[in-house]
Amino acid sequence: MSVTSTPIPVIVRKSLGWSIALSVLMILAGILAIVIPPAAGIAITVLFGWLLIFSGVAHWVFGWQTRSTGGLIFELLLGIVYVAAGTYLLWNPITGMVTLTLALAIYLFAESILEFILAVRLRPMAGSGWLFVDSIVTLVLAIIIYRTWPANAAWVLGILVGFSMLFSGFSRLMLSLAARRLVSDIP
Repeated sequence: MSVTSTPIPVIVRKSLGWSIALSVLMILAGILAIVIPPAAGIAITVLFGWLLIFSGVAHWVFGWQTRSTGGLIFELLLGIVYVAAGTYLLWNPITGMVTLTLALAIYLFAESILEFILAVRLRPMAGSGWLFVDSIVTLVLAIIIYRTWPANAAWVLGILVGFSMLFSGFSRLMLSLAARRLVSDIP
């Protein structure tokens, strides 16, 4: 019996091609989100609504599958909360976007506090100063979002996700190109 196999460098080259293509798509999507932030914000809200609905259904399925453990009622109730929140976001995407923007400000505020605490705990270590900087920048961002809320809801989610996608795509592209250079050296 003979087994044919594809050499590893060929597989890696194909994967890198897909990785580069995905990187370019992420960069383009990030630019689009930055250029049209309200549309991106609504798209994020709708996506988040669907994720909540799917999570709610998953809680129902999990609750039913583990009903003998006694957590069925709590899983069903939790599923109802998820589905209700997701349905609300889908039926009211503009209001949902405003709500998500406030939730983002609260999240960033909590993150800045936790990063500051971590920076204090890691203070003697080299590079821990960057955690202080990160906590301050995150706090300033949280304050800016909160102070301009709800008027900023039309652009905050789209701009932030756009920049995240842009930088993620760029980083992935640079890594993929570097890996492609390494693979091209392999015979």
